[in-house]
Amino acid sequence: MIEITHLVKRHGQRAVVNDVSFSADAGRVTGFLGPNGAGKSSTLRILLGLDRPTSGSALIDGRPYRSWDRPMLRVGALLDGPGANKGRTAHAHLRWVAQSNAIPSNRVDEVLEMTGLQDAAKKRIGEFSLGMGQRLGIATALLGDPEVLVLDEPTNGLDPDGIRWMRRFLRSLADAGKAVLVSSHLMNEMEDTADDFVVIAQGRVVASGTGTEVKGEHLTLEDAFFALTEGHTEYRAVTQYPGGKDTEETR
Repeated sequence: MIEITHLVKRHGQRAVVNDVSFSADAGRVTGFLGPNGAGKSSTLRILLGLDRPTSGSALIDGRPYRSWDRPMLRVGALLDGPGANKGRTAHAHLRWVAQSNAIPSNRVDEVLEMTGLQDAAKKRIGEFSLGMGQRLGIATALLGDPEVLVLDEPTNGLDPDGIRWMRRFLRSLADAGKAVLVSSHLMNEMEDTADDFVVIAQGRVVASGTGTEVKGEHLTLEDAFFALTEGHTEYRAVTQYPGGKDTEETR
């Protein structure tokens, strides 16, 4: 279980995470949603021990990430891509990561098969497509067979078939009793995949709950998302079309 309580992260006078509280429970997929600059990445970095909070807590099964011995047995994470040496093969990378946490080497072949990379095991990572790199990152996260998964934009670079595979895969992890926290910009996919949602804007949680609770009177999660985050995007661009009509585009 993930439990984030009154989390604050300041850079100077600016609070990039401002009193954020939510949980991600075992057996459920939790979608973590927000526009660029909302504080999602900062929250995940604190959760994974890559940054320190100004105040508040971010706990995994009741303890900070940094306090766990062999943390990959407790939590698996995909953050900013696989982070692998491009000169290594996929198999060599996974074997090296497994050794760092005393994970049996036979687990490498298991996660390669789980993520559909068994035929690319001897291929150098520098030759991977973006989608294959995402699969490798997920394979790395699964090495310790953890009970908690934290995945930042796992569908980035996947083709439609890969996105469909990811949807089913995340569902299977939750059905196996794992707590799955997923950051994503794909509202339609999240609506089809997640059980619970947390929407963050300008460092604050603006909505949380089940899909029905977050959508409220809106027909879709996407409609609810834009209503909840209106005015909180990182910047807006104005495009002028022939005839003088200006269209405001959210980025």
